[in-house]
Amino acid sequence: MQWNGKRIITLITLVSGGVTTYQLLSKPQPIAAPQTVASARANLQSFDQKLGQLSVPRTTGSAPAEVHFTSDEVSAEMAEAVGALPAGPVRGAKSVSSSPTSPDTVVAPGDVQVKDYQVKLEGDVARGQFLTKIAGKDVYVTLAGHLGSEDGYVTFEATEFKVGDLNIPVSLMNSALQKKLAEQRDQLRLPQDVAALRVENGELVITQK
Repeated sequence: MQWNGKRIITLITLVSGGVTTYQLLSKPQPIAAPQTVASARANLQSFDQKLGQLSVPRTTGSAPAEVHFTSDEVSAEMAEAVGALPAGPVRGAKSVSSSPTSPDTVVAPGDVQVKDYQVKLEGDVARGQFLTKIAGKDVYVTLAGHLGSEDGYVTFEATEFKVGDLNIPVSLMNSALQKKLAEQRDQLRLPQDVAALRVENGELVITQK
């Protein structure tokens, strides 16, 4: 068989495409240990109790309350929000994760079905990992960045983006992400009793207005 340069390039392209597809559909390392349903519900209750501190009226001259949330508490809240936490008390060891062909696909307008969600707060970085369906396939998406607030709205500056095990340069998806955030600006407005939020020392910190 006579091999020529064009055929070699074609074969390399096919192999590379196969590897990329495998990476897209691979399950990445979890960013956090799964929580049992009982632990998730306890963390959810703790999240709600802490959140309630922000609605307590301040006395004259008192400093605004500052509430700190752990990764597990935030993960439990996110799992509840996306319906990944079963309703009601559940016995046993069943656990719940405290959890594209292009960046535009992941952050495109429209509803995205999220099956699972994990949150990990490290230093001043918030990292989220979720399982969703893209082109009929279950795909894990990992997104990390700096979570904060400005002028009464939540902000997010991405520092990492992965689909499956495939790292995608942030520069390729950041414009699409910021466009999506701009479209949802009204949903990113801070609650009336919240002045600011940030991630610091591995915790979500919310400051009372």
